[in-house]
Amino acid sequence: MNHPGYGQANPFDGNSLPPLYPQPRYGEQEALDPFGSQNSSTTRLAGSPGYDLNTPGPDYNQQYASSVDSHSSYPSISPFADPGLGTGEPYPAWSADRQIPMSTEEIEDVFIDLTQKFGFQKDSMRNMFDFLMHLLDSRASRMTPNQALLTLHADYIGGQHANYRKWYFAAQLNLDDAVGQSQNPGVSRLKSVKGKGKTKHLDSALNRWRNAMNNMSQYDRLRQLALFLLCWGEAGNVRFVPETLCFIFKCADDYYRSPECQNKVEPVPEGLYLNTVIKPLYRFMRDQGYEVVDGKFVRKEKDHDEIIGYDDINQLFWYPEGLAKIILTDNSRLVDLPPPQRFMKLGRVDWNRVFFKTYFEKRSVSHLLVNFNRIWILHVSVYYFYTAFNSPRVYARKAPFPLHPKCNAVSTGIMILATLAEFSYIPTTWNNASHLTTRLIILLVILALTAGPTFYIASVDGRPNLSQVPLILAIVQFFISVVVTVAFGIIPSGRMFGDRVAGKARKYMASQTFTASYPTLDRNARVASILLWVLIFSCKFVESYFFLTTSFSSPIAVMARTKVQGCTDRLFGNALCSNQVPFALAIMYLMDLVLFFLDTYLWYIIWSVVFSIGRSFSLGLSIWTPWKDIFTRLPKRIYAKLLATAEMEVKYKPKVLVSQIWNAVIISMYREHLLSIDHVQRLLYHQVDGQDGRRSLRAPPFFTHQTGNNASFFPPGGEAERRISFFASSLTTAIPEPLPVDAMPTFTVLVPHYSEKILLSLREIIREEDQNTRVTILEYLKQLHAVEWDNFVKDTKILAEEMDGDTGSMHGHNEKAAAKVDDLPFYCIGFKTSSPEYTLRTRIWASLRAQTLYRTVSGMMNYSKAVKLLYRVENPDIVHNFAGNTERLERELERMSRRKFKFTISMQRFSKFNKEEQENAEFLLRAYPDLQIAYLDEEPGPKDAEAKLFSVLIDGHSELDEESGKRKPKFRVELPGNPILGDGKSDNQNHAMIFYRGEYLQLIDANQDNYLEECLKIRNILGEFEEYSVSSQSPYAQWGHKEFKKAPVAIVGTREYIFSENTGEQTFGTMTARALAWIGGKLHYGHPDFLNATFMNTRGGVSKAQKGLHLNEDIFAGMNAFGRGGRIKHSEYYQCGKGRDLGFGTILNFQTKIGTGMGEQMLSREYYYLGTQLPIDRFLTFYYGHPGFHVNNILVIYSIQIFMLTLVYLGTLNKELLICKVDSSGNPIPGQPGCYILEPVFDWIKRCIVSIFLVFIIAFLPLFLQELVERGTGKALMRLGKHFLSLSPLFEVFSTNIYSQSILSNLTFGGARYIATGRGFATTRISFSILYSRFAGPSIYMGMRNLLLLLYATLTVWMPHLIYFWISILSLCIAPFLFNPHQFSYVDFIIDYREFLRWMSRGNSRTKASSWYGYCRLSRTMITGYKKKKLGHPSEKLSGDVPRAGWKTVIFSEIIWPVCIAIIFIIAYMFVKSFPVDGVLPPSPLIRIGIIALGPVVWNAAVLLALFFISLMLGPMMDSWARFASFMAAIAHMLALLGIIAFFEFFWFLELWDASHAVLGVICIIAVQRAIQKILIAVFLTREYKHDETNRAWWTGKWYGRGLGNSAMSQPAREFIVKIVEMSLWSSDFLLGHLLLIVLTPPVLIPFVNQLHSTMLFWLRPSKQIRAPLFSTKQKRTRRWIVIKYTIIYILVVAFLVALILLPALFRNDIKFNCSICKSI
Repeated sequence: MNHPGYGQANPFDGNSLPPLYPQPRYGEQEALDPFGSQNSSTTRLAGSPGYDLNTPGPDYNQQYASSVDSHSSYPSISPFADPGLGTGEPYPAWSADRQIPMSTEEIEDVFIDLTQKFGFQKDSMRNMFDFLMHLLDSRASRMTPNQALLTLHADYIGGQHANYRKWYFAAQLNLDDAVGQSQNPGVSRLKSVKGKGKTKHLDSALNRWRNAMNNMSQYDRLRQLALFLLCWGEAGNVRFVPETLCFIFKCADDYYRSPECQNKVEPVPEGLYLNTVIKPLYRFMRDQGYEVVDGKFVRKEKDHDEIIGYDDINQLFWYPEGLAKIILTDNSRLVDLPPPQRFMKLGRVDWNRVFFKTYFEKRSVSHLLVNFNRIWILHVSVYYFYTAFNSPRVYARKAPFPLHPKCNAVSTGIMILATLAEFSYIPTTWNNASHLTTRLIILLVILALTAGPTFYIASVDGRPNLSQVPLILAIVQFFISVVVTVAFGIIPSGRMFGDRVAGKARKYMASQTFTASYPTLDRNARVASILLWVLIFSCKFVESYFFLTTSFSSPIAVMARTKVQGCTDRLFGNALCSNQVPFALAIMYLMDLVLFFLDTYLWYIIWSVVFSIGRSFSLGLSIWTPWKDIFTRLPKRIYAKLLATAEMEVKYKPKVLVSQIWNAVIISMYREHLLSIDHVQRLLYHQVDGQDGRRSLRAPPFFTHQTGNNASFFPPGGEAERRISFFASSLTTAIPEPLPVDAMPTFTVLVPHYSEKILLSLREIIREEDQNTRVTILEYLKQLHAVEWDNFVKDTKILAEEMDGDTGSMHGHNEKAAAKVDDLPFYCIGFKTSSPEYTLRTRIWASLRAQTLYRTVSGMMNYSKAVKLLYRVENPDIVHNFAGNTERLERELERMSRRKFKFTISMQRFSKFNKEEQENAEFLLRAYPDLQIAYLDEEPGPKDAEAKLFSVLIDGHSELDEESGKRKPKFRVELPGNPILGDGKSDNQNHAMIFYRGEYLQLIDANQDNYLEECLKIRNILGEFEEYSVSSQSPYAQWGHKEFKKAPVAIVGTREYIFSENTGEQTFGTMTARALAWIGGKLHYGHPDFLNATFMNTRGGVSKAQKGLHLNEDIFAGMNAFGRGGRIKHSEYYQCGKGRDLGFGTILNFQTKIGTGMGEQMLSREYYYLGTQLPIDRFLTFYYGHPGFHVNNILVIYSIQIFMLTLVYLGTLNKELLICKVDSSGNPIPGQPGCYILEPVFDWIKRCIVSIFLVFIIAFLPLFLQELVERGTGKALMRLGKHFLSLSPLFEVFSTNIYSQSILSNLTFGGARYIATGRGFATTRISFSILYSRFAGPSIYMGMRNLLLLLYATLTVWMPHLIYFWISILSLCIAPFLFNPHQFSYVDFIIDYREFLRWMSRGNSRTKASSWYGYCRLSRTMITGYKKKKLGHPSEKLSGDVPRAGWKTVIFSEIIWPVCIAIIFIIAYMFVKSFPVDGVLPPSPLIRIGIIALGPVVWNAAVLLALFFISLMLGPMMDSWARFASFMAAIAHMLALLGIIAFFEFFWFLELWDASHAVLGVICIIAVQRAIQKILIAVFLTREYKHDETNRAWWTGKWYGRGLGNSAMSQPAREFIVKIVEMSLWSSDFLLGHLLLIVLTPPVLIPFVNQLHSTMLFWLRPSKQIRAPLFSTKQKRTRRWIVIKYTIIYILVVAFLVALILLPALFRNDIKFNCSICKSI
């Protein structure tokens, strides 16, 4: 068997390579361990010889010298060959002995020719040549080279699913090209531009296109491919706009064919394409978001609806009208030039006059209405039908026929509103708003039909001797409205009255092609999808009718017409108070509607869980197949499913092959210290001597003695057990057949890396981060992975003994004791001597268990091992041929793994790394020489010009440059400018995209892991793309093209195992994904997913990148692929590890990020397309799978608030009115004059609480069932118990609120940020003030307001059901503190209190980052925004770059809304006060509210004015006293606090110590004050400065020299208003903080509560828990003193606050004031 190139000398010979793996330390493993891993901590990296790869080799660069900056750093046949393959064919499948259509040299000539004609960069050309050759090599290894080139051309340019061909017809270029067809071989002149049938005309055009493609020569096809790739490879950010790129390619292609280009002899200068075509487009993109200030780019303050983003640019090229808008600088149109001349004119296009917005991403909640109008119709209309039927008393006076109000104009109304809102998102000038106008007119007609008759019927109602006409009318009208509701609820609005999805009109063609080419589901899945939704909605409508609506009818019956008697008010008479009951009813209607929405989500969860369990049984995944079988059949399954057995000869027993695979897996686990040697011995295949002297293989006892007891094989509950059982159960499912290794496709793993840790340094591992952590990372990891640490230590000791040799072993009796002492350092820190090889092992051990890039790299490099292993096992001949020469065998394996697997890390900051990061990156390259790193290199330009940026690729084979110490790059491609214009991640992926190789991509985050046994399935998972057995027909042939009909698979999703967390997230992931993917609802790819690289890259790349809008870039890529006709699959049998953290704060940051990202998605055009064009069942799947979850969260939070409001209103009724007592059958007992029948209402309340509770419990159902299916009953119950013990229900309530807050604030104010979700550990205690400032805005304030409402309800309508609400609303306030480690340790609690007091008062004389003032300022800038001027002040880091909210949103959310809420509460309070006391009518309650609410504001204003003048006088004199400002601020704050307390006491007295009245009053006062503050901030405040000079100026009285310029006069006035608001905010925060502390105090006093709490949080036994930190004596002394001092202060303050409320209430009868004014208020 002849291997090309193996006889010749190898440049890597000699001792330059390190030993590949250390000898195993036991038994006869050598034969069974094909490779060691660099991952193993046993590798002696420090000791190995240097990596000297500078072997000279002949230089074959004859064609042209390679560019100076990128030396071909490796000897090679061709300047393009892959490194390290010093000899032999670089692209084996494309070699001369395989009838290739063109030789490698000819292809190279094509590239050189194109480069000289168009001025591409040399390096880009070399890169793209290598790219294309790898693609051809990858395809040709599983089909003929001819077919490989054909299918590639079909995928990129001419095939049915090629984006270029779709674009060509969508933009109607076939009409345009008919003019210049003489130069266009193939697209012959269109005979009838005005053909008879439009469809026929299109079909014939498609046929002509196919024939043209069919008649092209292979040379032409290759040239087109090369040209396309060269255009793509240098496009930089233009790669995000695929149709623009198609247009550029089309122009270039036309130009190339023209005689003018063919006759050119002189090559054009290098870089011409970049400078004339790409740079102008790039500049346009950049200037949309950034402007230049002093040579720096500064973000413009524009929101998405003013920025012409990538999508808008791209959509210009969809329509012929768009192309016609492209004008040159001399005002002529580009389209008017003949096609061949267009390319040379592209440099003269004036892009600024060309582009415009094609969809406005305005921030508003009406996106929910437009995109999800069918959801609203299905719910609101049906609810209206139900309720109208059940509330006859509301409208019927004496209705002879009960039908007329049930006419339903509701759905038409919703549609009209949605259409009007849609008008504001679509530019009306553009050709796609015409259908909106039609729709609006038709809707108005329908509205007249459904609503008109009602007025007629109402007018004749009640007349004597009626005819039958009104009745007939009413019946007809009723049926019309039912039909309308059904139609509107089911037909997508995009297909209504003018079909944008399937219509045949040419004007809809582009939007169909790019937004509505949804891949069809196969029949079973579609049936399942429809069935699922029929089941969900039928259950929902039945249940809601009986549970919600009929139960609601009796409260309606008693409340509808009830008027309250005998109440009056000084100002309003009885207009308000007599209608209190109907007001309450209105709020109840609203409550019922919200519950109606929540029900659907509940049924969705139930049915999708049922479906996915059914699905998993049908896939064969389940615990109920006995474990015993799963493990005993594993060897057979490995042979049948993982090995490409079809191609193998059967001379080897399956057992032999399986044993090699299995042993490699087990040894890799041993290397990762998951298994100890004893375990390994029981798990391996051993060679044993048989009776007759022949050696045979003995299967491990693990497969043969399967008992229920696994402990003898693995550490119980460890990682090894989890991995092996997943591996075993995953092989039970049906998976695609693998191809042989040399025929498998090439694929690339791409990791975007920004600043994540590469390798932990020694200092990080063994030092505490700060006082609060209490534990070092190493300690924490040792406790989490005790078994693995133990194995690691044993291993190290063996290694150490070998290293030391026999240096005088100790004799005598104290040997044992000495050995014990000797072991101590190993068990503590893993090494005894600090020589680098030992410390490095500990660092690696820790890094592989923390979330580091090293973990990701070593995990993903398992692919390389897997490829080698499979190759070796399946081709035993190779082993024979190299018998004895392991080095050459290893080289052959290396060659194969290099050819099939590439690993690229995109290190955006590589050139800016600090020394430590550089060393770590270098360490990665040394450990894994095949690792490629792509980074951005900056070259400062001449004085005024911008810097040039380059995309650079290096790998471990690149030689070091002596002078700079950097590695010399393989490729260095200039970019049009700085590529990072968006949120960073997608841009980072995009700049490295040109360096991927092969057909598929796996995108991995820098916090993931992978395992050898999963990597072995790589060939199966790539088989999911359904491109293994490609038809041998030509995709362009007359009949052959029919075999290429099926929609391509764009994304294959996989499971993520979240390795740093054991809570409920995995459920949500896998359970619903399984059902969703099957019925076509999985839209986004998580990060272990595989992508069809060609498909994604010809459609705008793997992620979208507009700043802010595409925050969750991966979801957008999924929606993009889905809308453009790609299928998205989900595979169950493959998993990657992924890290997320357990810290409460980090989980919430993650949720805030998801929530904000979801808010941004609501604005996006993708949601608009999906929501208005998908058929109903797929729309519902999409809605409930993605946005529905979040909308549901918003509704849950709203339901709590509306419910509280209902309770308050019913409380007022219960308190003031006499409620009739009823007998058992519900009839009022006689003898109660003037009573009100409200008993049914309280029953309804109880039922409501029960249903809210049910919704909540069912949310835990998926978790339980998932565990049940995957692990069995016992484990599932345990898990559920654990869940409730660790208080996770409280966490759920809290996180629901965080989700809903982040979406709503994003929809109103914007400000989406990519919040780095943190990659740390969760043992740090966060101080009270930080938690308070982080969560007050989103949660604590709202929780406290609702607690007050609940308190009132408890005082007036107590029922035991309310306990549930106490728990859930309290959790909104205290959850952040509950989940804070060591929150309840007494000492820390008091030290927190001290910190809280200091936090409240600092920041007034000096700028402090963490202070109450800073927090308050930051929270108001959302509304005020910042001043534009950059004043060069150092304190700018206090502010983010939050855009200012639009004035409409501000008016609604900050002015109208708070005022409405205040009015609602005031009405309730006025009702309570509207009854005469002792026969005397009380004064108007409005006056009382006014005085108490406005009093503190006036008092603050007075105090501040006085202090302002004092500080103006004294400030300049007190210059020397640094703390003067703080002193003044403290006085003001104290007086404000006293003011608010005094006013409260006064109110307490006015209410005559009646608790419930006082609480209601306080609720009103708070609502009024909140409204006043919001209005002051929104109306009177100009933009903030980015510094806080004005604050300090106010307190010190020094306004000069502050850099305020002209505004030094207006600023004091503004600051005065700010300070008035700040005073009341400060005092309320002060009181709130103390209230929270009081709530948190009782647990602190319980003994041992700290250990209990930690057990609950971390699930570690108290003995295993983390020790308290050690303090020095001095520290202990100061801490003790602080604790004593502040305990006393705390007790005094709390006692004072409690006394203010309790004492008057206790001594209420003894306190008598005679106060005449009080009587009048």
